Amino acid sequence: MRYAAQTTVSADRSRAEIESLLRKHGATGFVYGWQDEKARVEFLMKNRHLRFELTLPKAAEFWRTPGGRRQRSPEDRDRAWEQAGRASWRALLLIIKAKLEAIAVGVSVFDDEFLAYVVTRDGRTVGQVIVPQLATHGSGRLMLGAGVEREAQQ
Repeated sequence: MRYAAQTTVSADRSRAEIESLLRKHGATGFVYGWQDEKARVEFLMKNRHLRFELTLPKAAEFWRTPGGRRQRSPEDRDRAWEQAGRASWRALLLIIKAKLEAIAVGVSVFDDEFLAYVVTRDGRTVGQVIVPQLATHGSGRLMLGAGVEREAQQ
């Protein structure tokens, strides 16, 4: 079962919790918005501009039950669609909360946790810049110990 698949917490409340959490951990700015099936949360923290993008479910994907066996009524479709959206927002809150907690207890550091979400001068995140390059520049090798190379298991 998906994380928060049965949550009753509204998307608005989850966004408010994200904002409160970020403020508590020192964020100096916060904004969110949505367009079509994309939502964004952006914030300023530790002299960084960060962006998380959330792909929201499409209502058309919920006309059938999960097994695809039967058609849903418009009301059931809307309920299932809204539930999936609530679960997505809860998952985003969990991700951000876990990163901040890891930093707070010293398991990790801010830049390691949030590097992929830092917005660059051209408006893309570091992740949007780097991830496409991994397919063409990845070595497929792990460095284990002092210069000992081993083939990565896939």
